[in-house]
Amino acid sequence: MEKLKISLLVVAVFLVISLSTVAATPGKRQSQALGHLYKKKMNRTSGINKTPFKPIHSINKTRYIHLQEGMKQKDRIQKLPGQPRVRFSQYGGYVTVDKLAGRALYYYFVEAQHSKDSLPLLLWLNGETSNWLNDEIGNAVINDETDTKGMYDYFESHALISDEAAFGIRKYCNFSSEGSNDECIAALEEADKDTYYLDIYSIYAPLCHNSSLTPQPKLPSVTNFDPCSDYYVYAYLNRGDVQEAMHANVTKLDHDWEPCSNIIGEWRDSPSTMIPILRELMANGLRVWVFSGDTDGRVPVTSTKYSINKMKLPVKTRWHPWYLDAEVGGYTQVYKGDLTFATVRGAGHQVPSYQPKRALSLIKHFLSGTPLPDTTIYA
Repeated sequence: MEKLKISLLVVAVFLVISLSTVAATPGKRQSQALGHLYKKKMNRTSGINKTPFKPIHSINKTRYIHLQEGMKQKDRIQKLPGQPRVRFSQYGGYVTVDKLAGRALYYYFVEAQHSKDSLPLLLWLNGETSNWLNDEIGNAVINDETDTKGMYDYFESHALISDEAAFGIRKYCNFSSEGSNDECIAALEEADKDTYYLDIYSIYAPLCHNSSLTPQPKLPSVTNFDPCSDYYVYAYLNRGDVQEAMHANVTKLDHDWEPCSNIIGEWRDSPSTMIPILRELMANGLRVWVFSGDTDGRVPVTSTKYSINKMKLPVKTRWHPWYLDAEVGGYTQVYKGDLTFATVRGAGHQVPSYQPKRALSLIKHFLSGTPLPDTTIYA
């Protein structure tokens, strides 16, 4: 494993991403919100600024960098309600990102049990992972045009929509330009209707049919996830004693925590592509890994492949299966410029929720800078 002079192993921006269920569950609302944003961006009169983000090369230290003295001990979490005894230190609190605007980002931080002075730092953000010096993203929203086209192609190839709907989308919808015609809208609405009662974040996953909480929680399992997890997470993180232990909701908001809320009603900026950012990272010598759970229908593997292909990168290592425990863990291809694409077999949008062992193998290879094994000898 490459040696990084960083003292802590894991930093996570605290965002629990839900497993999608049916009707008005948080996961369904999340899918609907993303779909609504995509369709709104196709409207010429949406008012959304779609220009790429501009990199910030210098910052106002007075505004954005604040004293941290004493904050570590203040943010230390002694014990979470219901948490068994653990052998690691954990912290939670707010990082001020813009004091003048009153903006802060909540974080949950877990310290390594050993070798914490030499192990790499892992930062997990919504939709992206980074050990500061390299970047891993997945399932990645990269480029609006190819992401959207790839989603409907995935629906067609997995027999989720009719041939007629797929034909209408191909014929009448132009995802590379603003505006849509009535025929396109009709075809998209038919596709939405056909996929409404699926967990679109993992198309073969079961749904939650009973949202009631029980006095005794079900036994956790890393091999068979519980499709009702959304409700447990929502209930737990809105408990007063949990928020107090985590040093969260210190301003006593008048609304519940949700994985995807409508508190912010209007988005005013949403770049149509992140490809320039990926190119900038690669140009500065950073390793970029893009991974994709292959049962995700919201940001599917086809979308990611189309978006990477748009970058027109020469292939360094051709497409091949990668292995774990003498089984195919997924497939991978490496491009010149140090971009690696990898699928995770049998995983939905939140890869660790569905295939934790394969996800762990993926992150281990990423952190150590070693390629995914292409033969069972190295599994």
